[in-house]
Amino acid sequence: MKLSLFSDYSLRTLLFAALKGETFQIDEVTSAYGISRHHLAKVVQNLSHLGYLETRRGRKGGIRLAVRPDEVRLGQLLRKSEEGSVLLECFDPTLNTCPITGCCRLKGILAGAICAFYGELDRYTLQDLVEENYRPALSRILLSAGSSQPESVPDLAAPPGENG
Repeated sequence: MKLSLFSDYSLRTLLFAALKGETFQIDEVTSAYGISRHHLAKVVQNLSHLGYLETRRGRKGGIRLAVRPDEVRLGQLLRKSEEGSVLLECFDPTLNTCPITGCCRLKGILAGAICAFYGELDRYTLQDLVEENYRPALSRILLSAGSSQPESVPDLAAPPGENG
């Protein structure tokens, strides 16, 4: 299974918002991650529509987290950002042309795997991504304009709790 770039940017944007803890500008996020402003604007608009972000225009405007980080379940967020994406043709009845759909067990097995995938992600929140062990390194990397990556960064790919 591969998540869309839209989901990736959604996670990154919310991670930045949780770290920042205050109003920020879209250009801060594009600088932090080196990603396209155009794509990020669409992501921010969607996250705002879904109720994860608040956006304000004007001189005192900006973007900020609309909910507490511990209220953002990662699985729930990804279900919403991946909505409309199908794993295989047989998951979409309007596109399905597979001749063995009626007697194939693969769809059911894959559906179970997808449920397990999202179920595992539902165990974690945005708060888990910015917990104390990770916050200093993430803040140095994402919130310090023009700074380079620190020499010692915890393995962020490991599940929470495995980095001490």
